[in-house]
Amino acid sequence: MNVAGLPVAVIFRLQMFKPSEPFIAAQAGALRNFAPAFLGRERFGPPPGLGLAAQDRLGRRSWAVLRNAATRDPAPFLAALGGLRPALIHAHFGPDAVYALPLARQLGVPLVTTFHGFDVTTSASAFLRSGSPYLINYLLFKRQLARYGALFLCVSEHIRRHALALGFPEARTRLHYIGIEAPVSDTEATSASLNILHVARLVEKKGTAILIRAFAAVKARHPKATLTIIGDGPLRATLEALATGLNVAGSVKFLGALPNAVVLDHMRNAAMFVLPSVTAASGDTEGLPITILEACALGLPIIATRHGGIPEAVRDGETGLLVPERDETALADAVDQLLGDQAVRSRLGAAARAHMRQHFNLQRQTAALEAHYAALLA
Repeated sequence: MNVAGLPVAVIFRLQMFKPSEPFIAAQAGALRNFAPAFLGRERFGPPPGLGLAAQDRLGRRSWAVLRNAATRDPAPFLAALGGLRPALIHAHFGPDAVYALPLARQLGVPLVTTFHGFDVTTSASAFLRSGSPYLINYLLFKRQLARYGALFLCVSEHIRRHALALGFPEARTRLHYIGIEAPVSDTEATSASLNILHVARLVEKKGTAILIRAFAAVKARHPKATLTIIGDGPLRATLEALATGLNVAGSVKFLGALPNAVVLDHMRNAAMFVLPSVTAASGDTEGLPITILEACALGLPIIATRHGGIPEAVRDGETGLLVPERDETALADAVDQLLGDQAVRSRLGAAARAHMRQHFNLQRQTAALEAHYAALLA
């Protein structure tokens, strides 16, 4: 079905419009040759105000939600679509694709899946221990997804390697970097500020505890330095207690989850962005964090780890600094180096911004995505 002369691409995410996932709506909003329609089971934020909003008709606690979670029955999604018949479905995250697959097969349309990270790096045993029908169904039907899915897009080469190791077909499993919007005008994020910014869900993989311990060492060398942590998660209370125990609580701000526009404002006023990601006990690793790309686009120098897909975006010594995973001393030394040299911060930030514009431009990457869509429909 065409809308305003354009074929419809259903953007499928069971948990729609999560504050931590603005990149999904941004990518959909950049489509030019397809009309996006959003479809999911639960809504976690307001619709982005673009394209069509098929959305959900289930409600968070209805029997239909429980039935769909257990059986992957496509009927509720068909009802939510009404008379809309898409040209294709694009699911974000592997487990979501397993739920979109019966719908795609019933409609007779191609299913595109984007793998973001945990969906191909977390161990099967961790998924089983979770007790989540969402994750257990992914384990049960992953081979079916590999067989019938039309295309698998991976947000980094690191993630593509993991997807291939899980048995996804090489010919249909491709690297596709998600693009980000470049600022309308250049901003000098690497100012005289001594604020260190960390934006992340507060879980093991993000390395926040390591950063707080490194900051305690940095604080002795830079008494005016501050650390701002944006994000929430199950480890927040533990991390707050850690900051208190290290006597740096007065210099560490936990701001919780914030809207993306507010996060970007914090980036514009920070000295650097630090994300010391690690491989979690479950095996979960980063694909390529969008927060890193956003910080680079604003000219903010990055300190991160040699982990997951991060080295594909951060060039050590050129656009930022990379340190080994879980190395608090190396992390503290890198932060100390940038806090002590504003000229280096400016140089790295400018190079980071140029690198993002060349390799992660939203319009260019979305045009490449639409080329994938068109090839499936040819």
